Amino acid sequence: MKYDTILFDVDDTLFDFNASQKSALHKAFLQYGFPTGVTDFMQRYKEISHDLWRLLEQGQLDLEDLGVERFKRLFEECELKIDAGKFNQVYLNFLGKEAHLVDGAETLCSQLSPFRLAVITNGFKKVQHSRIALSPLCDTFQHIFTSEEAGYQKPDRRIFDFVFTKLELSEQDKDRVLIVGDSLTSDIQGGANYGIDTCWFNPRGTENETSIQPTYEIQMLTDLTKILLQ
Repeated sequence: MKYDTILFDVDDTLFDFNASQKSALHKAFLQYGFPTGVTDFMQRYKEISHDLWRLLEQGQLDLEDLGVERFKRLFEECELKIDAGKFNQVYLNFLGKEAHLVDGAETLCSQLSPFRLAVITNGFKKVQHSRIALSPLCDTFQHIFTSEEAGYQKPDRRIFDFVFTKLELSEQDKDRVLIVGDSLTSDIQGGANYGIDTCWFNPRGTENETSIQPTYEIQMLTDLTKILLQ
């Protein structure tokens, strides 16, 4: 086998982030007294959040500020007098209890016992650890690495330096490591920048209109076993 260490992204790779996010936001808005929950705010929130996560990837925003800023902008636009910091904490508490898996994630991970599996995520440490612990994947990973813990986020090379140090891997080990993720700009660009092979999980068959070229591309998670076991 070519690889022995597999680094997995979490959101929209192993976990269905859209389902988790929507459920957690809905509960948070209900708690704040909105009878329809997040329904009236979801689309605009997703647009704001998407823009801020791009700034995070570019190193122009840190994770803590992102958490508050997304709700600050939303509430200002909607003229809602709600403390964005407190609301963010309520949301993150709910999000940490959402463990919706992507189809095939549990089956895939059960087939990868010969490999060392680890998580590398730009998410919040407490939230990601909680979601994984509550899921069927709770005993799957030897390590869970978050950008909050590392101090850097994908695609920054320094988060990969952090991971390699913790895994006791060297420059000579790079050809035995594969990163799997859904984001071309975060997971695939980060892996390519660092010199490790990449696998783009592209379940919708989205056309790649960037200059970023993954080593592999799959539309179903379970297709990864064909690559790893060949």
